[in-house]
Amino acid sequence: MTGSTAHTPIRRSAAGQSGIHPRLLPLPSLIEALSVRDLTDPADGPHALQMLVDDASCALAALWNAEICVERSRPVVSLEDNYDRLGYAPGAIARDARYTRYVSDTTMLRSHTSAGIPPALRRLAASPVDQALLVLPGICHRRDSIDRLHTGTPHQLDLWLLRRGGRRLNHDDLHDMVSALAAALLPGAHWRWTSADHPYTVGGRQVDAIDRGEPVEIAECGLAAPNVLKDAGLDPSAWSGLALGMGLDRMLMLRKDIPDIRLLRSADPRIADQMLDLEPYHPVSGLPPALRDISIATDPGADAEVLGDRIRDSLGADADLVEELSIVSSTPYDDLPSPARDRLGIVPGQVNVLIRLVLRPVDRTLTGREANALRDRIYAALHVRTTTTPS
Repeated sequence: MTGSTAHTPIRRSAAGQSGIHPRLLPLPSLIEALSVRDLTDPADGPHALQMLVDDASCALAALWNAEICVERSRPVVSLEDNYDRLGYAPGAIARDARYTRYVSDTTMLRSHTSAGIPPALRRLAASPVDQALLVLPGICHRRDSIDRLHTGTPHQLDLWLLRRGGRRLNHDDLHDMVSALAAALLPGAHWRWTSADHPYTVGGRQVDAIDRGEPVEIAECGLAAPNVLKDAGLDPSAWSGLALGMGLDRMLMLRKDIPDIRLLRSADPRIADQMLDLEPYHPVSGLPPALRDISIATDPGADAEVLGDRIRDSLGADADLVEELSIVSSTPYDDLPSPARDRLGIVPGQVNVLIRLVLRPVDRTLTGREANALRDRIYAALHVRTTTTPS
């Protein structure tokens, strides 16, 4: 899924709602996405992320004496479960193909583990208990920028407590939930929460951990929205719930003081062995980066997320050699002098974007030749209507 991110015509989805027509993921890209290891799944081998899932589940089960219901599924989900049944509006920006990897007109690679909540609630409605803790870990697929904190395949964990009858769950319970999770996953850390809007919660909150004096978002939460419960067959007058979703990669980086998200998947034994526990990370070496600037012609609206996703699509496994992509400047066609227009091969309506690349594998140093070859491949993937070679 490369190229322009311009919106395509509106059409009706299988859910009967109008939305942005998807640009479908090519079959090779789908196969590649489904081949990425889910680090939260013990069936694929041990990883420290699984310890966080276990610690979070046990902390909340002990808090409420709730039955733990672990839900695992394949990452291809219906648009209805990922968006419609969670209350996302038909025109929500999240549905844009810039952020969603569509598999068909009715299915997609899940963009959050919350996509598993509607079917989990339906199963609960079919076999109700008085109280249940839904635990949904897994890998997600997003279009995202390239830097040390972001990846196109993040791991998330949804934790929903559902209660039938008795005292209704409220924000005091939500505060207890966040406190228990913070104590279990980030011992000794300070945290804060602020108001936030989510389509599937009421009274939503964003939770930030304070790391070196700076807030770092670790979770979003709120009271389960009555319409989400009702749509799944749970009477909101009888049922109440707490909903929380967290980014597991960021949580592990904070817990172990890991400086780069790529390290979580490193095959270097010196690094991979450290991803099997929750002990502090010990740096292997400080490798120098290779810096390269490229000037491209592209379509308006091509931000760091769009360009980062194009790089991942074009480089495949070699995308992990790119530590960071940043946009230095963006100049419209009309503001460029004629010699620059000729050199770029830019056409009216396009923009000239100056990009800075930080090229650095996590386990070795790139040679100058390797760095230049990688720069040229990135240029070819990003530059539209190429007529010259990069300087």
